[in-house]
Amino acid sequence: MSKRVWVPVGVVIALIGLVFTLQGIGVLTGSSMTGKAFWAVAGPVIAVIGLALVRIGSRGRLR
Repeated sequence: MSKRVWVPVGVVIALIGLVFTLQGIGVLTGSSMTGKAFWAVAGPVIAVIGLALVRIGSRGRLR
């Protein structure tokens, strides 16, 4: 995968992780994921993976 693709993919994954976190802690309602501890833990992990992809993709652009 090209490094320039990693940044937008990483941003999307990080945003998905943020939504999962907010649903897990009960801030966003209206889902079967609302209030579930699993999503409150899995969301930040997914967000960190997304941010890592953003960093990997953007590091290549600085050189």
